[in-house]
Amino acid sequence: MAGTAVVVGGGIGGLASAVALAEAGWGATVLERAGELGEVGAGVALTPNAVAALSGLGLDDDAVAGLGPRTWATGTWDWHGRPILRLPDDPGLRAATALRGVHRARLHGALLDRARALGVEVVTDAHVTTVAAGAPDGERAVVHHTDGAGTAQARSADLVVGADGVRSAVRAALFPARRPVYSGYSSWRAVVPGLSAGPGLLQYWGPHAEFGTMPVSDGATYWYGYVRMPEATRLDDELGEADARFRGWAEEVRRVISATPSEAVIRHDVLHLPRGLPRYARGRVVMVGDAAHATLPTMGQGAATALEDGVCVGRIVAAGVAAGQPLGAALAAYDAARRPRCRALARASVSSGRFGAHLGPRWQGLRNAVMRRVPASAVTRGARAVMGWTPPALP
Repeated sequence: MAGTAVVVGGGIGGLASAVALAEAGWGATVLERAGELGEVGAGVALTPNAVAALSGLGLDDDAVAGLGPRTWATGTWDWHGRPILRLPDDPGLRAATALRGVHRARLHGALLDRARALGVEVVTDAHVTTVAAGAPDGERAVVHHTDGAGTAQARSADLVVGADGVRSAVRAALFPARRPVYSGYSSWRAVVPGLSAGPGLLQYWGPHAEFGTMPVSDGATYWYGYVRMPEATRLDDELGEADARFRGWAEEVRRVISATPSEAVIRHDVLHLPRGLPRYARGRVVMVGDAAHATLPTMGQGAATALEDGVCVGRIVAAGVAAGQPLGAALAAYDAARRPRCRALARASVSSGRFGAHLGPRWQGLRNAVMRRVPASAVTRGARAVMGWTPPALP
């Protein structure tokens, strides 16, 4: 066995990292603070780079196809339902914007099954309190946590993966100055069984808001409503508030909300790390997913980049060490591969938000007129730059 690793966080990025570590011959233990593993009732659009990452984690074409239906990005409409940027049925563009609409719980379950099949240990009710980073050429890292009974525990490892999300305890211990901030926006989400929405991913932009729908299985639709709202707003009736917020929007938006049962709706305030981390590795700890680079959701790359990070933990760090590379050098290579890309995507998400869902009513008409002049070739180039990522080769 090449080494041992503790992965803090049992979400998509954490399980992807654990799978990649196990595939490289490392022993991996996942610590999850929840009492049981699972994901919320929401959807995710698996872009081509996310699908490439899943392939790099050992999920074959049939396994990926089983996660959700093949779909595509169809374009953007204004809040009245008029096209702003309609994407043509062009083979190159269709390939660049191909998606799989997936329920997050189904994606999470596939990664968990893969991890367990590879011998990954999963420990729930593990509340991490602090982390000692160790040194790449010296002492091992130590993760301190409590178990379900509140008993203090300490686990040492050759490598620790900080995959515990936007409110990361690992990041707080090692990078205390880098704290998430509220974006000013909150997001309703729901998966509605028995509802068939329009084909593909449909996105509507309005003043300080965005609404989107996407099929996630035969007869089930995922929708989100991303709106400006004061932080920590408490609502007694989430569905009723969403219905009121999107009153007067396009007929399809109204139809989807009207078909939604109240118990299907969840909402979360959107936090992000405006500057990310100064480095993605410290000591024997490597950071992945939202713990390292939480971005605005306006690029739709949160799950994809978490999967990419996980693959790179295995192929750059774990496999590199297994091939004889010093851990410090392997961690530096991971940082060099991941930080520039994720910082670029974070900046792009801010720009996209300013031009899209964050734009106020005064500039809607001008923005829409500009967007209608964008050629399909420019969209194809942009999509390939973001979603054309493929896993690095094994050393």
